[in-house]
Amino acid sequence: MVAPMTPYERAIAAIQNEPIDELTASPLALALCRRLMPEKVTYREWATNPTLCAESFVKGVEHWKLPYTVTLIDLSITASMLGAHVRMDTENTPFVDDHIIHSMEDYEKIQCPDITKGRTGNLIEMNRELAPKIKGKSFNIAFLEGPLLTLTQAGGAERVFMDMFTDPAPVHKALEQTTQLCLNTCEKIAETGAEGFCWDYLWGNYSCLGDPEYAEFEGDKYAKKCNEKTRELGMGLGIHNCADLPHLDTQVKKFGVDMYSMAYYPLIPGSPTATEVIEGGYADKCLMMGNIDPQMFVRSSVEQITETTKNLCQEVKTALCKRGLNGRYCISSGCEVPPDLETKLENVTAVMDATHKYGAF
Repeated sequence: MVAPMTPYERAIAAIQNEPIDELTASPLALALCRRLMPEKVTYREWATNPTLCAESFVKGVEHWKLPYTVTLIDLSITASMLGAHVRMDTENTPFVDDHIIHSMEDYEKIQCPDITKGRTGNLIEMNRELAPKIKGKSFNIAFLEGPLLTLTQAGGAERVFMDMFTDPAPVHKALEQTTQLCLNTCEKIAETGAEGFCWDYLWGNYSCLGDPEYAEFEGDKYAKKCNEKTRELGMGLGIHNCADLPHLDTQVKKFGVDMYSMAYYPLIPGSPTATEVIEGGYADKCLMMGNIDPQMFVRSSVEQITETTKNLCQEVKTALCKRGLNGRYCISSGCEVPPDLETKLENVTAVMDATHKYGAF
């Protein structure tokens, strides 16, 4: 038996595979936290006001006692810095609705912008305001889109993937610039006091790219630079990949990460379960995070999501025990908890409560 731990103590112990009192639980309740604010905050306000955004994350830590805080806002931040137009609805996740790549020459025009301005500037400021407020309470993991995701968001995934095969040289030139954007932003966020960095390397999955293609267009060069920069800055290294068939050998074992957030798609053959991930040796290498269906937080009752959490806790503890591991698995949502107004806050609470009960060692 391990003495009761604080959420932060539990977070560190899980990453380091030390004995732990219970499994960590940290659903990716991100923009949802704005609904915990005393005054109404719209999604548009949350995504564009660093102070409101930081304060909402603080509310999430206070309300749910989250051991990990991942500062994802949306996946259009770096794309907007390259000139892509982002649609900002009042209560919808911002998204790119006008891409910048229309010819091969457009790749040549991409240049790394001043990351202290615009939406990356807001992201940096938000992390600066947040870090001291949750220090020692929740492990602060800053979030940023990786080089290839930045380019596909800005230029359009279908267009970029086609050009990767027909004329790769301009794509590589653009990736040099998106990588520099990522590196510069990472450096500035490291100055804020954030303790870890979570890169979204979404396209490292077999539904989109095979190993050789992923290695050429991100893994072997561009992601490598981002990972090395994260380590150089003394930050924990995390990856989020909510795709169905992730490149686990590359992104976990080869990259040497500390945390890996992933999803599980039961209807897709080959999508790895929590048991398969642990038995495959991936939790030997890092803290794995997953994999409750995000839509459950909208559609399910408290009883249903409690039962799902109970079953996942029991599955994970059994697999960890067989592997001789301690608490190297965090009960989380497979991707962001939907930030919709219809999402049930009580379902996030239910996951936390169920993990306290059924995740105890």
